[in-house]
Amino acid sequence: MTARQEKHGNKRYGTVRAAHHDSSGRGRRTVFSIWGIVIRVAAIIVPAFFIFLLAFWLTERIFRHYGYHPGPYAVYMTGVMAAFLLMTLGGIVVGRIAAPRQRRFFQLLIDAIRQMAKGNFDVRIPVEMVHDPGGENHPFRQLVYSINDMAEELAQMEELRQEFISNVSHEIQSPLTAIAGFVQALKNDDLTKEQRLHYLDIIETESKRLSRLSDNLLKLTSLESGRHPFHPEAYRLDRQIREVVLSCEPLWIQKELQLDVSLPPVEVVADKDLVGQVWMNLLNNAIKFTGRHGTIAISLQTEDEWAVVRIADTGIGIAEEDLPRIFERFYKADKARTRTTPGNGLGLAIVKKIVDVHHGDISVKSRLGEGTAFTVRLPLKFRPFPGAGQNIP
Repeated sequence: MTARQEKHGNKRYGTVRAAHHDSSGRGRRTVFSIWGIVIRVAAIIVPAFFIFLLAFWLTERIFRHYGYHPGPYAVYMTGVMAAFLLMTLGGIVVGRIAAPRQRRFFQLLIDAIRQMAKGNFDVRIPVEMVHDPGGENHPFRQLVYSINDMAEELAQMEELRQEFISNVSHEIQSPLTAIAGFVQALKNDDLTKEQRLHYLDIIETESKRLSRLSDNLLKLTSLESGRHPFHPEAYRLDRQIREVVLSCEPLWIQKELQLDVSLPPVEVVADKDLVGQVWMNLLNNAIKFTGRHGTIAISLQTEDEWAVVRIADTGIGIAEEDLPRIFERFYKADKARTRTTPGNGLGLAIVKKIVDVHHGDISVKSRLGEGTAFTVRLPLKFRPFPGAGQNIP
């Protein structure tokens, strides 16, 4: 869970609390609902009883006052009609008293929803406006909780959207600024051939950075939408990891890194291309942040129905306060090296999403100056949700 998710995860509203009640909580709610029904029935029967008593008493007093002595049936029917008349009048009076408060409550709901429709997600409806019996389980109170929860969730989504736009703008603006600057410099006729080639190399590097950013954004968006093509197949996981290690050979040879690889034969059922992206991203990060003559250890083993891959390095490590956020989009723990170290902060977000859609999990342990270890657990046999088809479940 990210720091932002922890920040917003502690809900104040009853719907969230109710969602986490155990069986004893459900039992208490059942008892409360039964008592609520009893109270409501009593609230109807008791006043009706007294209204009928009052009606018969008034009828009898009126007949006595005028010296009229009708039969029992006429007395009874007159009393019943008087009782219904009193209940009607009482209902009108109570309605006149309660109507303004009800109108105010529903108007508040309407205003809040209109505000959210206009993009204002800071509105909250005071729960104290619901005073009817039933406590936390009253339908109107639950409605208020739900609207407040919805407003808070929408506010979080808007915050994430704004942050996403800001990050994308920053990531795009940086290489564009560099490209524009060096293109302007190339217009200088006094540049030597070496200087021109140097500037062209920088422009090429920044162009590739933009291309990688675009590819990663498209892939992450596709994964999160649930419509990314998903083709599980049986294959040897150890061979795939070994192929990734060999494909990165020029990178780790250039830094004179020592690789300690332990890959016993393990077969899994997964999307080979997507899982290959996981190993490529994690190994590239390990090479990128490990100094010369460092060590990278890659191990594979099985635990029950899981394949467990561990990629550890002796690199610069990650600060403890950064660990909860490293799987966020565009988050870069190594801010001091952002300019000199290539990357756009999307690699680990893609890794996390790919592992999630395979119903696996990924964890990380790290200490500054000592290194980082990522552990990925994938099910040996992928089990899609019912009806998942060829798309990501």
